Amino acid sequence: METIFLSHPHRFERQALPPTVMALGYFDGIHLGHQKVIRTAVEIANERGYESAVMTFHPHPSVVLGKQPELRLITPLNKKEQLVAALGVNRLYIVEFTPAFANLPPEQFADQYLDGLHVKHVVAGFDFTYGRFGKGTMETMPLHARGRFGQTVVPKLAVDGEKVSSTRVRKLIEEGAVDQLPRLLGRFYDIEGTVVAGEQRGRTIGFPTANIALNGDYLLPAVGVYAVKATVGGRTYEGVANIGYKPTFHAACEGLPSVEVHLFAFARDIYGETVTVEWHRRLRSERKFAGVAELAAQIARDKEEAKQYFRRLDEKTCILPEKEVF
Repeated sequence: METIFLSHPHRFERQALPPTVMALGYFDGIHLGHQKVIRTAVEIANERGYESAVMTFHPHPSVVLGKQPELRLITPLNKKEQLVAALGVNRLYIVEFTPAFANLPPEQFADQYLDGLHVKHVVAGFDFTYGRFGKGTMETMPLHARGRFGQTVVPKLAVDGEKVSSTRVRKLIEEGAVDQLPRLLGRFYDIEGTVVAGEQRGRTIGFPTANIALNGDYLLPAVGVYAVKATVGGRTYEGVANIGYKPTFHAACEGLPSVEVHLFAFARDIYGETVTVEWHRRLRSERKFAGVAELAAQIARDKEEAKQYFRRLDEKTCILPEKEVF
C-alpha cells in the first residue's frame, strides 16, 4: 500500500493519478463498520479494474475545530495505516486537517479531493459528512459529483441492536470492558510501545515487568489490572498488565498512567524493543496495599486468574461476529 500525505491545497494533477474507488472517513478504530466501508471500496475497485483508496484526516477534526482540546485515539495514525493495509487497500490518502481545509465548501471538496484525485466512485457510511460545517452528506454527494463519479452508501452496522461506532468502542475502552471489544472491532484491542527503564521494583518481589512507553497517542483502558497477550520479537506471550499510578508507592496520580506488563515464562532483556499489548480482560481495579508482601500476594493471584482465563480461552474458540448484522 502506498501512503500519500496531502496538505491543502494539494498539488496533484488528476491525469497523473490512477482511477480509484475511494472510501471516505476518519476511521478511528477501524471497527467492523469501518471495515465494511473499506472492504466495499476494495470489492468495487476489483470489479471495475480500478485501484482502491482510503481517505482519512489528521489531526482529529474535533481537536482542530476546538471541540476537544486533546483527544487520545483508538488507532493512532501508524496503527490505522497498518490496519488499512491489511484490508488490501492500494492507496491511503492522509489529508492534513486544518481550519482552511475545514472551511472548504462541500462542492469544492468534491471538485478538489474527489474528482481532482481521479476518483471514479466514492464509498462512505450513511452518516459521513464533508465540507464547511459538515453540510455535505451522502445525500448531497450526487449533486456535488455532477456525474463525474458514482457513490455507494454503506448502511448502519449494528451489534445487539446498537450502532457500531467509534464512540461506543471508546466508551468500552474507558470503562475497561476490553473483553467486549472483539465483537465490535473483530479483534482484541491492542496498543504498541517501546520497552523503557522503569523503577525496577517488580523484579525485587519476583514479578519483573516491562515498562511500556506508548508509540502513539493511544486511548488507554481504565486504570486496573488486565489479562493480556504481548508480542515481542515475533513471538506472543501471555501475561498480566497494570495500568495505573502504583498507589502503594506513590501518593500523587498525575499525568498519564504507566503501563507495566509481566509476561509468563519469559526472562529475556527487551529494553528498547517494540511490544504490542493485546487487552483481553480486566481482572480488578488498581488499589493501594499495606506493603510489598501484600502487593506480591495479590499479583500472584492476578497471575493465576489470568492463566485460568487463557486456559479457558484455549479450550474454546474466541467468539467474534460470524457476519455483520445490519
